Amino acid sequence: MKIEFTKMHGLGNDFIVLNAISQSLALTKTQICFLADRHFGIGCDQVLVVEKPISKNADFKYRIFNADGSEVAQCGNGARCFARFVRDKQLTDKDEICVDTDSGQLILTLTPDGLVTVNMGIPRHKPDEIPLQATVEQLEYEIKINGVIYPFGAVSMGNPHAVLTLQHIAKLPVDLIGGALESHPFFPQRANIGFMEIIDRQTIQLRVFERGAGETLACGSGACAAVVIGIEQGLLDHAVQVKLRGGDLAIRWEGRGQPVFMTGAAVSVFEGQIELSER
Repeated sequence: MKIEFTKMHGLGNDFIVLNAISQSLALTKTQICFLADRHFGIGCDQVLVVEKPISKNADFKYRIFNADGSEVAQCGNGARCFARFVRDKQLTDKDEICVDTDSGQLILTLTPDGLVTVNMGIPRHKPDEIPLQATVEQLEYEIKINGVIYPFGAVSMGNPHAVLTLQHIAKLPVDLIGGALESHPFFPQRANIGFMEIIDRQTIQLRVFERGAGETLACGSGACAAVVIGIEQGLLDHAVQVKLRGGDLAIRWEGRGQPVFMTGAAVSVFEGQIELSER
């Protein structure tokens, strides 16, 4: 089976984007893992699939698969690439696009300067909505691993996030700590683990260990989660520049009950076809 693909990235968080409207696709976990493999396939952090909408008011359905083949409900950097893809492929002529996801609808807005703003929806804070193995919502939780206690804030941006506020994150062993926290029983569906260093009230540095993908150069939903938690804890203002290893994102949140807005770039790298085995 030969399929067409587009390779894209949002601040170095890279994706394979597949059009499942003009070509028939029903990918297996093995096929997704092959596509994502950087040695034997194309290579990516996530595979994004464009499908027909399931809601009357939506333009498309947006699906996300991690490099390990698991499907997730949210990816902010991927959402910006999704918007750029459907416009570049002339699947829509709209500047504002509504997409169905497994965690609700997203509104994607293409701006005249070539950036994309994503309405990431309203953050969820209750433990059963994130989800966490906790009975009471707190601004800060704690996990003990190998004798070390890690305080963190937690929120759902359509996917679960835990954010640790630390100093000197550039030297932090993110793979080691993130890997241990991501799969901790405290997170029933695993979690994306963010490591935030506050520069000032309008600026943070951030590294993210994404569940099913490991550390990526950028994580859009992780940037949103970090800013939400920083604002909740009284550490940040309502508009924050998030500096990730792949580049910067602008995040804005007005507080409880309000959606988070994320603005950043989305870039097409190359296109091609690839042969997939029938399994």
